[in-house]
Parts: sequence; structure tokens; C-alpha cells
Amino acid sequence: MPRPKMTRQAYEREMAAALDSALRDATAGHLTTRHVANSSAKHSLVDVVVELAAGDMPVEVAVEVIRFAYPRDVQRAVWKLDEYKRVSERPEDLMLFVAAESLSPGAKALLRRHGIGYFERNGNLFLRWRDWLINIERPNLPSIKTEALSLFTDSRERVIHALLIHRNEWITAAHLADITGTSPYTCSVVLQELERREWCESSTGAGRLRLRRLSAPRALLDAWAEHWTRRTHHRSRWYAFVEHGDQLLARLTDQIEKANLPLDWAFTGAAAANAYAPLLTGVDSAAMIVPPGSAETLAHAIGLRPADKGGNVTLVERDGASLLFRQPRSAYGACFASPFVLYLDLLDGRGRNKELAQHLLEKLEL
Repeated sequence: MPRPKMTRQAYEREMAAALDSALRDATAGHLTTRHVANSSAKHSLVDVVVELAAGDMPVEVAVEVIRFAYPRDVQRAVWKLDEYKRVSERPEDLMLFVAAESLSPGAKALLRRHGIGYFERNGNLFLRWRDWLINIERPNLPSIKTEALSLFTDSRERVIHALLIHRNEWITAAHLADITGTSPYTCSVVLQELERREWCESSTGAGRLRLRRLSAPRALLDAWAEHWTRRTHHRSRWYAFVEHGDQLLARLTDQIEKANLPLDWAFTGAAAANAYAPLLTGVDSAAMIVPPGSAETLAHAIGLRPADKGGNVTLVERDGASLLFRQPRSAYGACFASPFVLYLDLLDGRGRNKELAQHLLEKLEL
């Protein structure tokens, strides 16, 4: 039978007992605790109150219990603990603590700045109080990503793409919604999750008008790349006749303009990436992103022939974030996928794509 879900009260008691055991072990029994019932209005401000015996000197310990904590979660705990200290009759004999399953590095740093101790389920313990200093850091922390939101659904991926494009700018959820065609709610959810992961910083404002800026673009791009390389998209191989391989992009662009088809498209892959960040002496094939279900229509309209072998044009059927922020290239009069999509599409391991991807990444200066 599945294990019954633990109640909040039971979890608080369990974490308080684990903290008590950790303190006893860390101090060889010099510090012991006694649980105090939250009977007063003051005690109800925090989750757990225990009494700490340090020799003949009793100390009150106020504990906020959290499961998985990023700076945003810890900040709420800091406010509650500060309020508890404000109404305490003996603030000089009060110790403030956060107990959690797991704390992010940023959450720990925030607690240290506020002079608040912390304890994690795996035994990590930090305490600085009067003459006491305990700092136990154990390896292999449980990953707090188990509670993380999936960032790469179709609509959220559009927001991710926009944040990378505008990575050096302060931006609101309302503005993101305008430029991505998604809802303000979706944008807010993504921004909040990035802030929890410490990949985004916030400034003034509230709600949809709160200003935020991407602070860890490389980490975000790496996470997107990990997800991107696990996906599959419908690809078809075609052949276009050109006398010289370096004329392929120009020839395809000319044919598409003549066909005047009502659909979005963009060059991607090695040829497009090499045009954006030149490295290779030449690329004699092309890849194009087209909306799902439109590959055959486009191929027939511009005179491509099916090619199971020996093709020089690949049509990749995708929509969503792939066709956002297309870049015009004056040398060809064509649309290229954004540099971030170019980079992601080079991660397929073909030919010298890995080398070209690294070169493009250096140009992005993340």
C-alpha cells in the first residue's frame, strides 16, 4: 500500500526532531533541546519553538520549516523569524533557524547574511551564535529540482526564448506576453520559476509590472539544450539543383519569394550558423524550419525533389519558439532562425556541428 501523505504538523515535528539530533551530535551533547508548545500568540508566528540548554543558559530557538527552498521561499521565512524576534521578551537569548529538506546555495547565503542558522535533512548544519560556530556541509545534496516546474512546454519555451534574446534588459511579464504571444500568467510563472532557480533577478514593481532580468543566461540555455536534444521532429530530405553549393541559400530564398507562400520559415543548421558566425570554408546543404504539415507544400512550390539519399535540403517541421525572433541576413535576403535556435540545432552531433556550435556560443558572449 502507498505510504500515507505526511501532514504539515507531522512534518514539522519530524524536522524538529532531526534538528535536535543534529545539534546533539554536532556538540557531543552540550546542546540539547526541548519542544515548546505553540500556545501563545507569539509562538504561533513560527512553525516550531524549542528551548535550547547550553550549560546553565537556556536559549529559545524559533524554527521555520520548509521543504525545498530557494531565496524567494527563504525570504518569507526570514520575515516571519524577524517578526518573532521583534516581539520576543529576550531577543538576546533567541536563536533563529530554518529547517528544510534542501536549500539552494542562494538560500543559504541569504540566511547567513541575516544571521539565521539552517539545517538540511541530509545533515548539513550551520549555526553562528555567541561563541558557537557550527558549519557542517555534506556532499551529494538531494536535488531541489524534484520540485521544479517544467520550463519547456510550448508556451513557456517561447518565454524562455524571449528572455535569452533580451538577456541584458529589465523586462516585465506584460511585455514578455506582448512579444511572445503568450499569456501574462504564463510569463509570470516562468519568471517566478527562474527566480526560484536563481537564474533571474527582480527589481521594482509588482505582479505583471514587476521588472526582472535574466542573470544566468548560460545556465538557462544549457537547460534548454538538455531538453532540446531529447526531442524529435519530423524531418524530410529533398534535393535542389544548384551549380555551386554556396549558392544554395540564395537560390532557395529566391524560389520561396517567387512562390509567395503564406507561411513562416527560417534557415537553420550549419549553413545558417556559418553565415551568422563564419568558421567553415563552405557548407553545401541547407536546413529550413517550416510549420508542421507544410513541408510538402513548400517543397513542391519551390521545385524540390524528394531525396532519400544525397539530398541537400532538409525541411524540419516545427512551430512555437523555433520561428520566433528570426534574423534577416542581407547577404541572402532571407530569414535565419535566431542564434539560440541555430545553436540548439547544431547539437545533433553531425559533421563539424559541435565545433560550429561552440564557435557560435562564443559569439553570443553569455
